Amino acid sequence: MALTLLEYGLESQASIALLTGEIGSGKTTLLRYLLRHMGDQVAVGLISNTHSGFRSIGPWAVSALGIAPADDSEVALTEALVDSFVNEYARGRRTLMIIDEAQNLSVSVLEEIRLLSNVNSEKDLVLQIMLIGQPELRETLSTPALRQFAQRVSVDYHLRPLDSSDTAAYVRHRLAAAGGTVDTFDAASLELIHACAGGVPRLINQLCDVCLVYGFAGGQQQIGADIVTQVLVDRDQAGALPLYRSAPAAAAVAARA
Repeated sequence: MALTLLEYGLESQASIALLTGEIGSGKTTLLRYLLRHMGDQVAVGLISNTHSGFRSIGPWAVSALGIAPADDSEVALTEALVDSFVNEYARGRRTLMIIDEAQNLSVSVLEEIRLLSNVNSEKDLVLQIMLIGQPELRETLSTPALRQFAQRVSVDYHLRPLDSSDTAAYVRHRLAAAGGTVDTFDAASLELIHACAGGVPRLINQLCDVCLVYGFAGGQQQIGADIVTQVLVDRDQAGALPLYRSAPAAAAVAARA
């Protein structure tokens, strides 16, 4: 659904598109897929290194699009960007500016982006903007100062964690894609993995990888809840990278499973 909406936004000439999700939910994976399958009718500029010290969009935008402004002044940067948008449009191409990790942008920078989108007219869309970030971005956009910006967001989607059935399907798909056996993880282990990873794909991947190592070391042909529990207990005792839910809670889920 997220991919379909983003593709729809591009085709329907949405001025601003928004994609959010928790850390590890698959935003960057989705973005890479979109970029790989994007046609040559769009000139893409990707800004992926935003941070709290991000003061202005201009220098990063010209760098992402490979534009050389006359000088480093704000006027020169804006003129260079607008000229680039218009020139691409004259060639039959729209410019798509993608900003990843956009939750780091301040209200002033977001307002600068809105003003930059004013280059579009009612009939001619020369610039499209795609913001990708964590849920905090939605909180920022909901502030009164960004009401005009929020009204221009035509397409938006929030990637939620996988539910238990989707987690099982996800793990089995990855096993099949890797040439493995789809029932390498039994039903009880998948329920436990979902409970402890919270349905976050990145954490599911990491937990499954370690479980496979434990299973290989123990000569097991199938991963059960006992192996998952051992992995969780060992990591909990080590006190490092407490990414998963607590070992006691995991043990309770394992008992129910």
